[in-house]
Amino acid sequence: MPGSEETGSGPVIHDHRRIDPVTGQVRGKHAASKPAGTRGAGRPAAGPEAAGTQAGGTQAGGPAEDQPEDQHDKQEERDAAATQESPEEASEMVTGQVIKDGKQAADVATQLAERTADLQRLQAEYANYRKRVDRDRSAVQEQAIVKTLTGLIPVLDAINQAREHGELSGGFEKVADSLLAALGRLGLVTYGERGDPFDPKIHEALTYTDSPDVAEDTCVEIIFPGYKVGDRILRPAKVAVAAPATGPDGASNEAEWPDAEEGN
Repeated sequence: MPGSEETGSGPVIHDHRRIDPVTGQVRGKHAASKPAGTRGAGRPAAGPEAAGTQAGGTQAGGPAEDQPEDQHDKQEERDAAATQESPEEASEMVTGQVIKDGKQAADVATQLAERTADLQRLQAEYANYRKRVDRDRSAVQEQAIVKTLTGLIPVLDAINQAREHGELSGGFEKVADSLLAALGRLGLVTYGERGDPFDPKIHEALTYTDSPDVAEDTCVEIIFPGYKVGDRILRPAKVAVAAPATGPDGASNEAEWPDAEEGN
């Protein structure tokens, strides 16, 4: 019979299984040195090499899992004891960590304040830029309108003269009315009426006479109307002014010209 030997008491069977069926442990290379069914069968031989394997695990080149469980427990206890720290050391570590975290928090707060200030300054600069751009755009637009309307003032004077002489009729009258309406939408305002008090800021006196019918300088005739856009005068109204014949003290305002009388 292969794998067996004849003895005086019967056949001897050697167990070559890698795993011990009794202990469940991995057998060493001398596990089959004893016959099956005898004491110690299936266990590593008690020699120097086997002893070194059981004691050190890796001393004879065996894997670390061959060590007994009690040796694993002792190794873990030694590792735990080595990693344990005293309360003082733990407190110092916690304090150091707190200080480190506090410095980091202070640095973050400082950076946040700087970035916030930069953002606010940038936002203010952008707001000022937009206001300046809008103001410049409005000024350019107003300047263009003023320049255009100023160039059309002679045309408006011609239309007014044609209306006074009754020459504005038919299709030409409709064109003139449409033009005046369009200019009004651009902000053009016509001013100057007979009987308005004379104001040198908005009126230009072409003639000046004395009249007992007025109590102050008065526009008695509008020769050319004035035009303005908003508060900007495009052309002052050209008028004939009548002044009171007597002053506040009752004296005559008529001027005497002795040189002219002597010359006559």
